[in-house]
Amino acid sequence: MLISALHHVALICSDYARSKHFYTQVLGLPVIAEAYRAARDSYKLDLALPGGGQLELFSFPDPPPRPSYPEACGLRHLAFEVADIDAAVAALQGHGVTVEPVRVDEYTGRRYTFFADPDALPLELYERASD
Repeated sequence: MLISALHHVALICSDYARSKHFYTQVLGLPVIAEAYRAARDSYKLDLALPGGGQLELFSFPDPPPRPSYPEACGLRHLAFEVADIDAAVAALQGHGVTVEPVRVDEYTGRRYTFFADPDALPLELYERASD
């Protein structure tokens, strides 16, 4: 088997409208497709990620909370690469998003920080290496 790329990451949200706003308006991800699935009482929103991947946003009635603290086994966080971490942090803060202080990765020397989506899913900004 040869994996050629990451196709998508799927997230389940507790408040579809709030999460749709966050991912499309705050993070600026373009909508590919949106569907309401009546049999599941669920929305599915496909969002485009730079580089061709996708983020799938699902809503289901009363999903259980995601254990984050202490960290649970499974997906730890999603990381988004940015060209200018200071500008990205300022943009997030302009939308009222709390962002942790920027740190430097001890192994790569690159700058990064964490913030959370509306359901407290940990998200990371990782600064692209300068050319």
